[in-house]
Amino acid sequence: MGTVVDDVASVEFHDFFERHYAELARLAHLLTGEADAADDLAADALLALWHRWDRVRSADHPVAYARGVVANLARTRIRSAVRERRRITLFWSQREEKTENPDIPGMVDVQDALRRLPFRKRACVVLRHAFDLSEKDTALALGVSVGTVKSQTSKGMAELQRLLGTQAPPRQIHRAVSGATGGRDR
Repeated sequence: MGTVVDDVASVEFHDFFERHYAELARLAHLLTGEADAADDLAADALLALWHRWDRVRSADHPVAYARGVVANLARTRIRSAVRERRRITLFWSQREEKTENPDIPGMVDVQDALRRLPFRKRACVVLRHAFDLSEKDTALALGVSVGTVKSQTSKGMAELQRLLGTQAPPRQIHRAVSGATGGRDR
C-alpha cells in the first residue's frame, strides 16, 4: 500500500516540477542577478520541497511555499556573497577599485538596478511586477504582511526610478522589470 501512495506523491511532484521549475528559476535569477545560479537555486528549492512534499502538497498555496523557499535560498546566497566580498575587500584593501561611469544613471540597466535594491524591496518588486503576483500572494511567498509588501514595493519602484535616472511611470518600469530576464522562461 505504501508504494501506491509513494507513486502518487512522485507523480504529483513531477507535475509540480514541470509546471513551476521555469518560474522558480526565473525568480531566482531576478532575485540574485546571477543567471548561472538560477537553475541551481531552483533545483535546490525543488529538492527541499521534495523532502517535505507531504507538507507542501497539503499546503493552501504550494507555489507560494515554493517561492518562499527560493527567496530564502536566494537571500542566503546573497548574504554569503556579501560576506565573501567583505573578506576579499579587507584582504585587498590596499587596491583601489575604479567604477566606470558611476554617476551616469542612464547607463544602469534594469538588472543592475535590481541587484542594487535591498533584498526585500527587490523580492517585492520582482514578485509584484515580473510575476504579476497580488500583494497577498507576494506576502505569502515572502512570509511578510501585505502592508510590508505595499511599502517595500512602493519604495523599491521609487528607488528603481532613481537608479535608472528616469521619471518613467511605474507601468514602464513594470514592463522593463518583467522583461529583465531576457527571455529566461522555458
